Amino acid sequence: MKIFIPKEKHSGELRAVMIPADVAKLVKRGATVWVESGMGAASFHTDADYEKAGATLIADRNQALADADMVVRLRKPPLAEIANLRKGCIHISYLDPFADKETCQALAQQGVSAIAMEMIPRSTRAQKMDALSSQASLAGYVAVLIAAERLDKVLPMMTTPAGTISPSRVFIIGAGVAGLQAIATAKRLGARVDAFDTRPAVAEQVRSLGAKFFEVDLGETGQTKDGYAKELSTEQLDLQRRAMAKQCGLSDIVITTAQVFGRRAPLIITKEMLAQMRPGSVVIDLAIETGGNVEGAELGKEIVRDGVRIIGIENLPGRVAVHASQMYSSNVCALIEEFWNKETQSFQLDLSDEIIERSLATHNGLIVNAMLK
Repeated sequence: MKIFIPKEKHSGELRAVMIPADVAKLVKRGATVWVESGMGAASFHTDADYEKAGATLIADRNQALADADMVVRLRKPPLAEIANLRKGCIHISYLDPFADKETCQALAQQGVSAIAMEMIPRSTRAQKMDALSSQASLAGYVAVLIAAERLDKVLPMMTTPAGTISPSRVFIIGAGVAGLQAIATAKRLGARVDAFDTRPAVAEQVRSLGAKFFEVDLGETGQTKDGYAKELSTEQLDLQRRAMAKQCGLSDIVITTAQVFGRRAPLIITKEMLAQMRPGSVVIDLAIETGGNVEGAELGKEIVRDGVRIIGIENLPGRVAVHASQMYSSNVCALIEEFWNKETQSFQLDLSDEIIERSLATHNGLIVNAMLK
């Protein structure tokens, strides 16, 4: 089986799709792995590293796309390149399928079997393939570091000859994978941390990390079978915002991580809430790429409104590209190995398997995923 790993062309993307160690695993299983020259350079993996792992370096990107049995990327494919993929090819990457229907339709029309990494189910068996969680964990970590650097205060309590400095207060909204990592990182840096989530079941996880769980009675809430927070009603969102307004006003840093799978991110922090925050406070919107939790936050920008710094930087995992590459590569390699047929030395697209059933977006000229349909 011929597997092609092209270089990511997205501006500012430093992550490698696959690291040499995982390429070597696939080669050992009998795969022919083609790597576009320079694919891992931004995360310090040289072409020589990939050749040593058993890969063949490719200079003609378009020819490799046309000849490959499988194409593995990180980001969704450019529309112009989908036409180069051969019919029956397996394509693995993030696809952003809920927001970008055009890409899925193009993949279907081309006869490509496209697996969306963001739709890997959150099950015990699929945990090693869960790229959303692995990258979200890094995003939560980086968000705290950026906030700490932008804040004009220290995070920990300090006792000095000049007096005692109180710890900075950090408020994390959303205690999923990103939120929990943000809590842990802020606590390690010495901040006083409060956290909120619509799912009461995560309260114990929040407390186990040393943070205080901010409780709001929203009535019936909960989570999906995959562990994602369920979407709140308009009334519940209004109640949540009113309860949070005071807490935001007390906080030096607010980090929002609230997302609803397959939907636009809910608006959590309004302009009125921002107006109650002290000048010099920092707000980081981790949901900015899916619509944003913070009113007025701008994708890819840092803005200051009434003294409050609002940060909407995208691709936070890319700021720790070495480990982000390692984790994404491991997720994709685990997926390929899970469905690798030793006899045919190829990836077996088992449509009856739950992981494939729930992550396969297009197949045989159609959009086949139940959620997408």
